[in-house]
Amino acid sequence: LRVSKLVLGGFHMSRNGEENGVRLIHRAIDLGVNFFDSAHLYNNGHSDEYYGKALAGGLRKKVLLMSKAEVYTRDGAMRELEETLKRMQTDYLDLWQCHQVVTQKEVDQILGPNGSLEAFVAAKKQGKVRHIGFTGHADPAVHQRLLDSFDGWETVQCPVNLIDPHYLSFINTVLPNIRKKSLGVLAMKSNAIGAITRNKIATIPECLRFAWSQDVDVVVSGVETVEQLEENVATCKSFKKMTPQEISELLARTAKGPYGT
Repeated sequence: LRVSKLVLGGFHMSRNGEENGVRLIHRAIDLGVNFFDSAHLYNNGHSDEYYGKALAGGLRKKVLLMSKAEVYTRDGAMRELEETLKRMQTDYLDLWQCHQVVTQKEVDQILGPNGSLEAFVAAKKQGKVRHIGFTGHADPAVHQRLLDSFDGWETVQCPVNLIDPHYLSFINTVLPNIRKKSLGVLAMKSNAIGAITRNKIATIPECLRFAWSQDVDVVVSGVETVEQLEENVATCKSFKKMTPQEISELLARTAKGPYGT
């Protein structure tokens, strides 16, 4: 897939109601964003619904749309996919991902009999999704096990931010292995759910530049206003990869603060 380096994050997009969400989607398209994120659980399904309304009238064919299923059983995941397709008013997703896998117990369920992996494989064969992948927020060892257990994944989504290198690092452990398999890498949590800017450690443009300077394809960025969207797109369009010295200086800031869970 030929994707924009910036992805409109579906959770924040839908937090302030339908009118604002639709406005954000349309403005993102105007600014050149062609890849859009959602998940079955985001804001009680409203995220999926807002895409359905915003992309009516032919716009759906002009964008790449992804959503996710957080249920790890075969039947449960397939049910969520059908609900998502109905909400989005589309008959296929460009990318469907197994959502927020954070424990080895969840991996056992996904990979086991009647696990959600069976739904992902079936949905792709049926043409309901074009590509499949998985996401997770906490433990790179979970990602590595999913990578090692199934060769059919095509994308991986994980945190990439200024805190990551100091604790259970995705960047330093699993990211190189994802690249060895030639999979697509979607970076998320570039602002650590707001913690980095809230503590005045770095600016949004610095957070985004750092994420894009790692070996990733796209950054999934959460915005709640058109102004935030336009700032992030401007940062993307003017992006220059950080030098090793710039990265070291930024990481020195986060090394002094609290991290870990």
